[in-house]
Amino acid sequence: MVVGAGIVGLAHAVEAVGRGLSVLVVERDDRAVGASVRNFGHGCFTAQDGEALTYAFTARERWIQLAKEVDFWLRESGTVVVARADDEMQVLQDFAQVRDGHARLLDRDAVLDRVPGDPDEVLGGAFLPQDIRVDPREAVPAIARWYAEQRGAHVAWSTTVQGFEAGSGVTLVRTSRGDVVTTKVILAVGHDVDRFFPDTARTAGIQRCTLQMLRVDAPAGAAGGPREIDPAIFTGTSMLRYNGFRLSPALAAVRERLTAQHPALIDAAVNLMVTQRPDGTLTLGDTHTYATTPGPFHPEALDELLLTEAARLFGTGPLTVRERWQGVYASAPAPFLNATPMPGVRAVSVTSGIGMTTALGLAPRVLDSFL
Repeated sequence: MVVGAGIVGLAHAVEAVGRGLSVLVVERDDRAVGASVRNFGHGCFTAQDGEALTYAFTARERWIQLAKEVDFWLRESGTVVVARADDEMQVLQDFAQVRDGHARLLDRDAVLDRVPGDPDEVLGGAFLPQDIRVDPREAVPAIARWYAEQRGAHVAWSTTVQGFEAGSGVTLVRTSRGDVVTTKVILAVGHDVDRFFPDTARTAGIQRCTLQMLRVDAPAGAAGGPREIDPAIFTGTSMLRYNGFRLSPALAAVRERLTAQHPALIDAAVNLMVTQRPDGTLTLGDTHTYATTPGPFHPEALDELLLTEAARLFGTGPLTVRERWQGVYASAPAPFLNATPMPGVRAVSVTSGIGMTTALGLAPRVLDSFL
């Protein structure tokens, strides 16, 4: 059994069925509405490091394969990292030296050919060709439908798991629709692992990270309509978020300069990045706030900060907002939770905000050690 039909749960279900196992997925909502559909839809493979980098490139192959089998929108579009200061350019030069062709340096003109930007601010950048984009609002539900319809498996929607009891070689799972007896359980409920196993969550240091994100109209292109922006866009703030950039000694200078010049970005832990959806609008984000129990209120000042900084990046006037939302994901000192809180139950969560990037690579490793 897999509890949770977000990308982490579906990754484990698809992997298990591919190994010839019979799998039931149980999901409390009637569709995916959590972190798996509230994100940028960005496969940020190249900027990872350590075990996350290994999982990411396994996931890349599986995303491309799934897009073909399931038939959802996927772009092998890469990422453009925009450098607007000498220290940011130095980070990218250091990064490109160790990434074996997976990061190509760009001059100002090459950056502006690929993405919108203010020519007076852009110094250069880098292109990460291995990264991909999907529409998370389409891709995750499509995988769930395909899993149920084409693989002959079952997803029990609107079914709440209420608890677990260990038996002799089996686990009794109590749900709102009755009890289920199974041999193994993958608990893939993201930040809600503390609802089931609070000691496991406390030991791992799991908190909830809340994000403010927006969907905005793209800047106008040469023909008057919205500009087509194929790659994802990173900025200097992104260098502070992704572990792959930490190999550069110049990263400390980036943080010091941004703290002095743009303290609001640092205070809000902003990762100023952009991806374009298939309809031409842009997903813009994001801020980061950490708490065990986040407050329900959405400060307008943080949205205004994102909008102001995006307009400054693009060199445009105010951007038109089409949607606003709050993302929530599990955050912890370690990037992944892979724990056994009781016999027969494995609690799995991506605790670093990179579930879309790594889940399809993490699942095979988890199942290798659990089955």
